[in-house]
Amino acid sequence: MNLQDQLNAYKQRFLEHAPEDVVALMKRSTNRLADSGILNTAYQVGDAAPHFTLQRTNAEEVELAELISRGPLVLSFYRGKW
Repeated sequence: MNLQDQLNAYKQRFLEHAPEDVVALMKRSTNRLADSGILNTAYQVGDAAPHFTLQRTNAEEVELAELISRGPLVLSFYRGKW
């Protein structure tokens, strides 16, 4: 099973067990983001990431290039304050 299949299965299990109000809230939030036009400027699968440096929780810095040198990398970004 490839990663996309695993993600789809995870999402399906979540939707089957999550409270309806939570699912409804998540769908509204997702639709609101899509309606904002953010998808028109978001990076797509296969796009090259810009060079950046991040600070780890222990205040050490890590560069994207260093992480990529270790092998394939998946980047996941989370919004700051909700």
